[in-house]
Amino acid sequence: MLRSPSRFVRSWITAALVASVLVGCGSSTEPASEKAAAAGQKTDVTVEPIKATRELTDTNGVKVSLDKEPERIVCLFALCDDILTELGIVPTATNGALLAHPDFLGEEKAKDVDVIPGGFIAPEVEAILSHKPDLVIGLEDTHGKLAPALKDATTFWPMQPETWEDSVGYLRDVAALTGRTAEGEKAEKTFRAKLAEAEKTRSDKTALIIYGSDENFGVATPETDVGASLFPKLADYPWKSRGVEGSYSLEEILARDVDVLFVETMSFGEADGKLSEKLAKNPLWGKIPAVKNGDVHEVNSEVWAKGRGTRSLGLILDEATAALR
Repeated sequence: MLRSPSRFVRSWITAALVASVLVGCGSSTEPASEKAAAAGQKTDVTVEPIKATRELTDTNGVKVSLDKEPERIVCLFALCDDILTELGIVPTATNGALLAHPDFLGEEKAKDVDVIPGGFIAPEVEAILSHKPDLVIGLEDTHGKLAPALKDATTFWPMQPETWEDSVGYLRDVAALTGRTAEGEKAEKTFRAKLAEAEKTRSDKTALIIYGSDENFGVATPETDVGASLFPKLADYPWKSRGVEGSYSLEEILARDVDVLFVETMSFGEADGKLSEKLAKNPLWGKIPAVKNGDVHEVNSEVWAKGRGTRSLGLILDEATAALR
């Protein structure tokens, strides 16, 4: 039965609450040349053919080798679920709730997929192996510690996506290893075309994505967040990661005159209210232009924060471009 693990959170949420930060204050106005640079090159819609293989070096330099086409795949983070859905594959077991989303399997079909107990941070090795997986896909900085325990029983593939290009690369890699090359090419083409179309109407509005469960929120930055990596192509998105240095504040956000705010409420167990509602207790919150103008959008964190794959990113593009018009 598919259910949300009690502590299913974004892989780096505990570190990111201090790692994803804002820089600078002052006007949000940027020279046209700087905005163009932030948007980067136009998205190439060309999709190179994917060749089926049993051995490859993935988009992050990790070598993966399989004896046969994997039939039983266990997903320990949502990018895996996203990729498999794009390829027409249902995971043997999962570690999250993304599959229940109506644009994935939907609630009823997702109930047939077992959930690995232990939560996102510490999935139970015994439960993983009980499914006799041919392949286990996890997030390197969270699940890499499981590698020794899985080594002799299955193939463990640690992924570490940071940008949308990484996610596309992983889609292609999984398509090659599973033999779903046509499906992979189709999914990549669909996503690239949607992103290229969104770029044509890039907004001049200043946007911001924040996430968290309480007043100690984080800022999603293009360098560390796959969803946020799309935003320089969609709007003015002046937020940069400073690693673990410095901090962020509502004062800094207020100084940037944010026009459109996207809020990802992260759940730690039972839901206990929206992040935007908690932040509303701070008097500075109501002074942000996006708040004053009713342009605050609570979004689905399963898709926006955790999905990371081309299907999730396509949904983000749909919602973001609609809000930024």
